[in-house]
Amino acid sequence: MNAARNRKFFIFLGLLPAMVIYLIFAILPILQSFYFSFMEWDGFSDMKFVGLRNFSDMVEDPLFWNSVKNNIYVVLASVFGQVPIALFIALLLNRKIKGLKIFRTIGFLPVVLSTVVISLTWNLILNSENGLINELLRAIGLGGLAQNWLGDPDWAMISVLGVVIWQFVGLYLIIFLAALQNVPDEVLEAAKMDGANEWTTTWKITVPMIWDTIIVAVILCIAGSLKTFDLIYVMTNGGPAHSTDVMALYMFNETFSQLQYGYGSAVSVFIFFFSLILIAGSRKLLGQKMI
Repeated sequence: MNAARNRKFFIFLGLLPAMVIYLIFAILPILQSFYFSFMEWDGFSDMKFVGLRNFSDMVEDPLFWNSVKNNIYVVLASVFGQVPIALFIALLLNRKIKGLKIFRTIGFLPVVLSTVVISLTWNLILNSENGLINELLRAIGLGGLAQNWLGDPDWAMISVLGVVIWQFVGLYLIIFLAALQNVPDEVLEAAKMDGANEWTTTWKITVPMIWDTIIVAVILCIAGSLKTFDLIYVMTNGGPAHSTDVMALYMFNETFSQLQYGYGSAVSVFIFFFSLILIAGSRKLLGQKMI
């Protein structure tokens, strides 16, 4: 009995430093944002309690709802772009093929690169005058398809979404590869002996066995998408004409450019609850095992 208590004590003692750091740098700022959201504050003068006025101003601002719409586009593109592509590539790479480690490294490379470097590189690739994509289209006789990819409101968000998908496919690729390697070979071999083809084995056995990992990937995807900021900030800064504005960027501009710390905190509170709703909805939707 004493040994069990001592073990729990040492486990708690080992977790205590991480818990304190998490409390100070994660929980406390969230609570402060809740407090600031009820205040009018420019960061310098005294705070003034305004109740729910920041939230009412927020819901009446069309630019805010534009940023919400664009953020939903990012979430949808990430969930239905990054996860399926990563799963497909993981299923292909989960075989004994030559150069497997090289393919894995290449796939994960965009994840470890600086987002600023990625943004500047894609700005050059998507440049309307001499960017790689437009030059390639002209070289193969399709110059009429060349676009001002980041300067046209009709194409800017599509271009940014393509970069978002490309950047994080490698992260979920590694996650899925790790899960696939834990699928017992005996189960797959038994399915083949029973006459199951490759397609049936994949979708009736392999995918259901890693379904919990897929759910985790979707949740990470949603959470990451709602925090999207640096890539869009460097590539377009929300332009042109707010066509690529997202909630985190909208919050940043209102807080630090307009010096509305209370209003910016209200936006952060909305993002917090919006994230919880989307994550809870995705867990409920995907919570049942595949048949």
